[in-house]
Amino acid sequence: MTDDTRTMRERMLAGDLYIADDPELAEQSRAALDLMDAYNATTVRQGPLRRRLLEELLGSVGEGTEIRPPFYVDYGSHITVGARTFANFGLVALDVAPITIGDDVQIGPNVQLLTPTHPIEPEPRRQKWEAAEPITIGSNVWLGGGVIVCPGVTIGENTVVGAGAVVVKDLPANVVAVGNPARVVRQLAD
Repeated sequence: MTDDTRTMRERMLAGDLYIADDPELAEQSRAALDLMDAYNATTVRQGPLRRRLLEELLGSVGEGTEIRPPFYVDYGSHITVGARTFANFGLVALDVAPITIGDDVQIGPNVQLLTPTHPIEPEPRRQKWEAAEPITIGSNVWLGGGVIVCPGVTIGENTVVGAGAVVVKDLPANVVAVGNPARVVRQLAD
């Protein structure tokens, strides 16, 4: 790890081990947290301000998308959200790696989209090395309240994930999945 000449940001974006308290990454995170705090301080009657802040915070956000505060991110800029998506209160989207959310997605309250990973071995973890894997949520997915989506997971379009499920591996399109770990319990018509 010491022979690598890339910046910590370059390492992070490549999905490789990096150290998060690097000054460049820390400043980018602080800027995102300032925008996040401003967004979370808005009221429901401040729709245009909310939209501007969301557009500045996220990598992209589709028309008609609503994310109810509070909303929590690491960087924000690594998140893309399609059109007409709705996220209820308390979405946590830790976007060390890209998080891609399709069109017409329904996200229940207190959902967590978690891209960060940490080494299993104790010494690199003690030295504060970490990495991340992207998350992809297909169009027309419904994530019930309290769902946790783990690093590297893709959820196929039209899939429903039941409240409280922990998604640790990819889910195909057109299924219902529940439990911890989430498992497919029903196929949906295409």
